Parts: sequence; structure tokens; C-alpha cells
Amino acid sequence: MSTIRTMLVELTGTAEFAESIGDDEDLSASGIDSGDLVRLVLLIEQRTGAEVTAEDMEALTTIADFERYLADRETAAQSGAN
Repeated sequence: MSTIRTMLVELTGTAEFAESIGDDEDLSASGIDSGDLVRLVLLIEQRTGAEVTAEDMEALTTIADFERYLADRETAAQSGAN
């Protein structure tokens, strides 16, 4: 299970819900409300140290978007460390 799906399970309390959402499906359209999205961003920031701005949040609408965002941040952090 991906990092974002794992966090969605933690937020919703149900693995079935997180697993039923397609990678490119809009999270808001699948029943995740704005409060859950804010909680998801807070979890991301706490767990990964990545800062998610309000502008970033506007572009993060799917699980795939969130996963790419985390992968890009991890790559940038590794590049900066070298």
C-alpha cells in the first residue's frame, strides 16, 4: 500500500475505502471532504517533513498527485544532500 493510501486508512479508519479509490480519481469526488484533505496534508508534513503550501494543495487532487509530490520532494532532498 502506498504512503498516501496508508495515511488515508489512518484518517478514515477503513482500508476498503482507501483501496477503492483509483490513483487518478479526484479525492474530493470520492468522498474525502476538505477537512480530511487538510488532515492528510498535516500527516504528510508530520511524517515526511515536506512542507505543503496552500498553492501546492490546489494542485494535489489525486493519490497519484500526492505520491508524485512526495517523490519529487524526496528527490530534491537527496539532490541537495549530495
